Amino acid sequence: MKKTVIAAGVIVALGVVWTGASWFTGKQLEGRLAEMVAQANSELKRTAPEAGIELGYQNYQRGVFTSHMQLVVKPVAGSANPWLKSGQSVVLDEVVSHGPFPLAQLKSFNLVPSMASVNTVLVNNDVTKPLFDLAKNTSPFEINTRISYAGDTRSDIALKALNYENGEEKVAFSGGNFQLDADRDGNVFSLTGEAQSGLVNAVNEYNQKVQLTFNNLKANGNSRMTRFDERIGDQKITLDKLAIAVEGKEMAVLEGMDLDGKSDVSKDGKNINTQLDYTLKSLKVQNQDLGTGKLSLKIGNIDGQAWHQFSQKYTKESQALLTDAALKQNPEVYQQQVMAVLFDNLPILLKGEPVITIAPLSWKNSKGETSFNLSLFLTDPSTSTGEAQTLAQEVDRSVKSLDSKLTIPMDMATEFMTQVAKLEGYGEEDAGKLASQQVKGLAAMGQMFRITTLEDNTMGASLQYANGQVTLNGQKMPLEDFVGMFGMPALGMPEPAEPAAPQQ
Repeated sequence: MKKTVIAAGVIVALGVVWTGASWFTGKQLEGRLAEMVAQANSELKRTAPEAGIELGYQNYQRGVFTSHMQLVVKPVAGSANPWLKSGQSVVLDEVVSHGPFPLAQLKSFNLVPSMASVNTVLVNNDVTKPLFDLAKNTSPFEINTRISYAGDTRSDIALKALNYENGEEKVAFSGGNFQLDADRDGNVFSLTGEAQSGLVNAVNEYNQKVQLTFNNLKANGNSRMTRFDERIGDQKITLDKLAIAVEGKEMAVLEGMDLDGKSDVSKDGKNINTQLDYTLKSLKVQNQDLGTGKLSLKIGNIDGQAWHQFSQKYTKESQALLTDAALKQNPEVYQQQVMAVLFDNLPILLKGEPVITIAPLSWKNSKGETSFNLSLFLTDPSTSTGEAQTLAQEVDRSVKSLDSKLTIPMDMATEFMTQVAKLEGYGEEDAGKLASQQVKGLAAMGQMFRITTLEDNTMGASLQYANGQVTLNGQKMPLEDFVGMFGMPALGMPEPAEPAAPQQ
């Protein structure tokens, strides 16, 4: 009897402790809500001001073991928003299980103490109704987030399977699972996950039935904030297959796509180095095998502070364009203005004297491989003094040196052009003859204008530049002579005046 009383007392004591701890952590989480929302809004404003949205929360109801609230995504007052109109919002319904052992977490036998576990689903309203239609009137996703006492979070994101049909329109999606980890301050986060398959049937502007499908999409990436307030990290995306069909006829199939991007800070902490590697294992157009491709691009010595200055200035100026009522009515002109802002601010990035390397950009088929390599060393134009008097002086203000090389095997080019001709309706024999004539004609023209060489059945071209001197396929010449080969005036320099007509 005594042991029973003791056991009962221990259980009651544990219950009191758990209840008290749950109430305390629930109150602690409530106190942090405003801080977390403000931090999210600050990040949105800094990284994506053009989105024109902000976060808020409503209907907070705190209980002992669980609480309930809604997270609201709405347009920023007075800003242009391409997704949400004034008065519209996207609402997320959140059920919060308090720590130290959240009830929702215990259901999955996770016994690690944490501040809270949050279950998030989308609320059906006039904005999100199309998504609910796709998901058979249920939330198209569910997110379960664990919040540690340190403030770090881990979110398991489940994208629901979709199956929707309406006349000629159809959407089918296998669903997917992703995991997002983030630290308390949002400075470091990572995302991993995959989706097995997807299909979209639609009708294009020519009233043709178009189908797009994909298989086995995987993503794996991480991001962290630098001391100059810019993000770096690693991202990898792979896709086994992407297919496009029109009127039931397969138009293009891309297989084995890998995109691998990396960025890091130099050892001295001043510069950013980035690298992008892309591979495509197979491209078929209307069942014609066009080959495989790859690209390796590196950009080094990007000054971190200059990158931050460029980012801030470009964001501010492009954001200002959104307030122009005339530009809102003309998307084409708006894009032109955005590009003008981009190019106007690009010289800021030359402060660190970056180096651009392509090694290689290549395309390969059964007959050979074409490759292009480039090394471009840039310099900071702000260090130049005086006005440029010649084209070479103008170029030397931004370019320190350039070295490039192109090789095109004749057999490879002929095979590629044969496949293109077959796509245009030529038979096998005629396509081969036409392709051979085209490639030989291109090689002859390149030699005639001294742009390319032909050796060992391979077209080639090499170009180097430094200090106003160009070396084209081993032949040295001043930059002005090189430009003159193409009948072009010296860019940026005044053209010679035409002689005056003789007086009568």
